[in-house]
Amino acid sequence: MSRTRWKAASRAVLALTGAGALAAGMAMVLVTPASAGTTLGASAAEKGRYFGTAVAAYKLSDSAYTTILNREFTMVTAENEMKIDATEPQQGRFSYGSAEQIVNHARSHGMQVRGHTLAWHGQQPSWMQGMSGSALRQAMLNHITQVATHFRGQIYSWDVVNEAFADGNSGGRRDSNLQRTGDDWIEAAFRAARAADPGAKLCYNDYNIDNWTWAKTQGVYNMVRDFKSRGVPIDCVGFQSHFNSDSPYVSNYRTTLSSFAALGVDVQITELDIQGAPANTYRSVTEDCLAVARCNGITVWGIRDSDSWRSSQTPLLFNNDGSKKAAYDAVLAALNNGTPPPTTPPPTTPPPSDPPPTTPPPSDPPPTTPPPGQGGCTATVTVNQWTGGFVANVRVTAGSSALNGWTVTIALPSGATVTNAWSATNTGSTGTTTWKNVSYNGQVGAGQSTEFGFQGNGTAGSLSPTCAAG
Repeated sequence: MSRTRWKAASRAVLALTGAGALAAGMAMVLVTPASAGTTLGASAAEKGRYFGTAVAAYKLSDSAYTTILNREFTMVTAENEMKIDATEPQQGRFSYGSAEQIVNHARSHGMQVRGHTLAWHGQQPSWMQGMSGSALRQAMLNHITQVATHFRGQIYSWDVVNEAFADGNSGGRRDSNLQRTGDDWIEAAFRAARAADPGAKLCYNDYNIDNWTWAKTQGVYNMVRDFKSRGVPIDCVGFQSHFNSDSPYVSNYRTTLSSFAALGVDVQITELDIQGAPANTYRSVTEDCLAVARCNGITVWGIRDSDSWRSSQTPLLFNNDGSKKAAYDAVLAALNNGTPPPTTPPPTTPPPSDPPPTTPPPSDPPPTTPPPGQGGCTATVTVNQWTGGFVANVRVTAGSSALNGWTVTIALPSGATVTNAWSATNTGSTGTTTWKNVSYNGQVGAGQSTEFGFQGNGTAGSLSPTCAAG
């Protein structure tokens, strides 16, 4: 979310029938902390969770800002610096300076980073806004691949796709240039992100999916259930939770979190702000997260009210001068009185009237890696195909001896052309192609694996890679 989206988001929020405005003056009931946690981040960590905030790179020179940031938070999200217009302002020319400034600050202070966002209909650069069809699909996948690869190993979770569902009562997808490339675009985005950064959690992120009864919430829920049933690599769902008088906090919020978690995904509160910062509502949101074992943590969308994209609503935990509000005390008390999640989350199930499938359909099993042979290496490939293009992810597995370099040969069918690749160098882009390791993935222990991938035009068909050591 950014300041430039306030008018559009204001028009988009759904009014909850019969609900009054949030009461900024709600009475706060103090609870004596049950642990030694004295900051938001430390207290959340004691409960096995994080507490984060959105950060703007240009504010890192503000010592009052960074004092609170460094003291209170254990997770950061770049407010705008990782969005498409910031990271690829011209097609094929990537710019990471401001994003890296945030990542470097976070990592140097022991914080983790949420990546926001790889694919979104908003804040697209002008060159992308004018694209459509297969050209746009390929540009989207290339963007995901390049950005996620650049930050590979530095990101806790990626908001792979942001705000793809429509407001209103349809429960369907938002009409956007990305949606018009084909209904499988979200799946393709997640598969490309997994190939580019296999270690990061991959999230779908949206607003107005907090109320369990809303059609938009159910639409996202059904998509996630479908993805999990078919092995699409989705790990988490992000709930922006921008609560105000038009879209207030509701008592079934915990039901929403737990119902999504029951699908086998983590849930994260990603952009929290609450009009007027009522202490009891902030407390309730925190308690709802703590009550769901798979709720990883909470991120507020800014530090002080003056840093907020909706500053006139005074929605955050700190006043303009950096002083703590009653809402801060309420959140800290809730964290200190919470309990850590169990080491293994208890089994849960979605609403019994419509349980999700428990196994993928036989026609689309998850990829498997054959046992390595004696010495040498083997290679397997998984392909995500759409009309006019594909992404291939190749796993190289060492045999009984360690590899000190490897070469994979893949014959592409007629008409297929490689357009870009990651974690390998290739000779040839059509016909028989040869792929060699790069500097960081040539040494593979006996029985261990590494991966590379590539994107192409045309139809990949059934690929049969061969692998040789050296």
